[in-house]
Amino acid sequence: MTISLQYCNATVADVDEALAFYRDALGLEVMNDVSSGKYRWVTLGSNAQPGLGIVLSEPHAGRSPVDGDALQELLSKGVLPMLVFSSDDVDATFENVRASGAEVLQEPMDQPWGPRDCAFRDPSGNTVRIAQAPAAS
Repeated sequence: MTISLQYCNATVADVDEALAFYRDALGLEVMNDVSSGKYRWVTLGSNAQPGLGIVLSEPHAGRSPVDGDALQELLSKGVLPMLVFSSDDVDATFENVRASGAEVLQEPMDQPWGPRDCAFRDPSGNTVRIAQAPAAS
């Protein structure tokens, strides 16, 4: 038996604003853009890394008003789970994302537990970390 992650969800305040970050700054590709009434879901991924899938949606998309309001409150506080990406060149990725105007939380640094990583906030306030595996010794 094998199992793998198909996609994860990222709740964002504005899908178009989030696309500028995830597609243009991080370089992910739009794989699917589905409208449903006044909401839409956009799946991003990478042909270079099959299996990577992130679905962007607004808090009220496909949820009850009460659940959407609760999720909106968590999004506004910036306490939703972070997304962690890997890169083969975290320093170059950092410079590309910083050039987009994204809020920098941490410049690239070597962590005591191994990876070199950096962190940003996406336009909705979600924390996004980018890590590079340590060089093999």
